[in-house]
Amino acid sequence: MHAPGRFRGRRLWLPLAGAALAVAAVCAVAVVRPWGTAEPAVPATAADDGAGVVASAPLAPLVIDDDARVLVFGDSWVYGSAATVPTEGFAYRLADELGVETIVDGVRGSGYLKPGIDGPAYGERIAALDPELDPDVVIVEGSINDRRAYPAGYRDAVTSAWDALHALYPEAEIVILGPAPQVLPVEKATRAIDADLAQLAAARGWWYISPIAEDWIAEANYLDVIDTGPIGRNHPTTSGHAYLAQRLADDLERLEQQPAVAADAP
Repeated sequence: MHAPGRFRGRRLWLPLAGAALAVAAVCAVAVVRPWGTAEPAVPATAADDGAGVVASAPLAPLVIDDDARVLVFGDSWVYGSAATVPTEGFAYRLADELGVETIVDGVRGSGYLKPGIDGPAYGERIAALDPELDPDVVIVEGSINDRRAYPAGYRDAVTSAWDALHALYPEAEIVILGPAPQVLPVEKATRAIDADLAQLAAARGWWYISPIAEDWIAEANYLDVIDTGPIGRNHPTTSGHAYLAQRLADDLERLEQQPAVAADAP
């Protein structure tokens, strides 16, 4: 495993063609930090068998080595929207937080159902990824962009995209990062998307991180994290991106230390 802070990460930007460049989650990672206390970290291991029955499955700790290549894939938050420059976005900053190499692939407005401004929906974007990237870890973020079209076809779109991602990078560790709220209170559809993603990740034995369940963005810090003005349009500020990078890095580091447990473990 890597030792946090020992290495400066390289930041790479992977644009697509034409790019300018959670109900609480079933299981959420939580970290005790100065911004609040939370429950101990729990991996996404509960899977619904289709009849409302939750099954248990063990999940090994996440492994992020010092020389790991981490692909961060997602929407405008990954792109770095509303930061002073996109490369000040949380996905780029994660390289320095973890001391690894990050490859950033963010498309504004994109989701599992919704095509974006700079590229198509997640499934088509995943199909266009370079197999030669061969990342050690893939973090798939979001997306709130699907909330208007949800729920019609949502689970099918997620399943198809994740199937393609796993087939493309079968050796990669995959972490699903649920949507973070752009407005408060959290919209009903955004909470439902968070819950769906948590359950679908659990069924695959993938780690799931829920910013909603962990209250990354709450009333106390909302105006510090989110730019509500006409330019930011409810995206993270530059300092907000830095905060998100730290929260995500903390969770990932906790997952590296997480012992394998089952969903029904005490």
